[in-house]
Amino acid sequence: MAVTKDKSSDEWHFSSSQYILSETDEKGIIIYANDIFCEIAGYTIDELIGKPHNIVRHPDMPRIAFKGLWDDVQSKGFWTGIVKNLRKDGGFYWVHATAMRKVHQDGSVTYLSVRRVPNRSDVESCISLYAELKSKE
Repeated sequence: MAVTKDKSSDEWHFSSSQYILSETDEKGIIIYANDIFCEIAGYTIDELIGKPHNIVRHPDMPRIAFKGLWDDVQSKGFWTGIVKNLRKDGGFYWVHATAMRKVHQDGSVTYLSVRRVPNRSDVESCISLYAELKSKE
């Protein structure tokens, strides 16, 4: 199964056998994106490389979710959670994301993100939680 669109909404899906991969520099600029990332997000590779990773940040996502992500990545070296992402065409897709810090031999740092299909019950829980958190911003 490739990327498909839900006929009843603007939600897009990808196969549970696929993984979305990307890497950013220390400033969050995309330096690598795999083909499934391009396909699910609706961008070409040239449209993603060199852009801030928040190009796919959905406006429904509360700011505190990303604060938690960065706090965990800095303190523990990784973070995992459910994220709603924005497509280029205005659609959206949900992911179970793991972000991790990678320290290179020269001391430079990059961030890797691996996303897979989330459990639907986790998505349903996050829809109401994120709406509540957004309303308090």
